[in-house]
Amino acid sequence: MFPDGFIVEKRIGCNVAAASKKRVLEQLGKRLAQPVPALTQDIVFDALQQRERLGSTGLGNGIALPHARMPQVAKAVGAFIQIPNGVDFDAVDNQPVDLAFGMLVPENATDEHLQLLAQLAKLFSDTDFCSLLRKAETAEELLTLILNQHISS
Repeated sequence: MFPDGFIVEKRIGCNVAAASKKRVLEQLGKRLAQPVPALTQDIVFDALQQRERLGSTGLGNGIALPHARMPQVAKAVGAFIQIPNGVDFDAVDNQPVDLAFGMLVPENATDEHLQLLAQLAKLFSDTDFCSLLRKAETAEELLTLILNQHISS
């Protein structure tokens, strides 16, 4: 189960215009920084980009799970964007990414970090679920899909 407040509607973007991996990370950075007063979009973007340098978080099938550990974060925070045109994300299958779920966790939250990544990977491995996300037209609809699918998986 996701932690309370992990993903909320104001951190979800529907039909987000992003033409590159950098723009996707900026969009996620903006949303992930919102609930943490000590963070800015630029600080989060830098952390996500640094993690990407270790290897792409593009899982394949149009899915990316950018994430980072940060000392400023007291509890896990998630954000999601739907990118209608997809972008090159250096994914393992070389396919464009059109669904990106970003996550920040506390610096020392190793187990929580791995558990959340595993939950998200499982969630986004469901092709029917991802198809529904691609068809959603509002942030509210996306949040409902994510929360309902998470509970049933």
